Amino acid sequence: MEIVSIIAIALMVIGAFGIIFLKKPLDKVIMFSILDAGFVLVIVAFKYLDVAMFAALTDPLSTLVFILAIVKINEIRKNKVKSGELDD
Repeated sequence: MEIVSIIAIALMVIGAFGIIFLKKPLDKVIMFSILDAGFVLVIVAFKYLDVAMFAALTDPLSTLVFILAIVKINEIRKNKVKSGELDD
């Protein structure tokens, strides 16, 4: 296996574990970006350049959707804490 493939897979694994285990939303966004970088690098390493171009163009959109989801989840949690439905 090429060194580029190993680095790309390592980036994807680090990003996935970071998203799962980190608590702060900003840290999750950073780990998501690392996972995206590894994903695009894997696609390029296997020479699917047209798919890599599409993935590179849609990565900012997916990051924006991820950030909006985090904001919405935090808003829902704050409303539940205020109304007393959630004990934090």
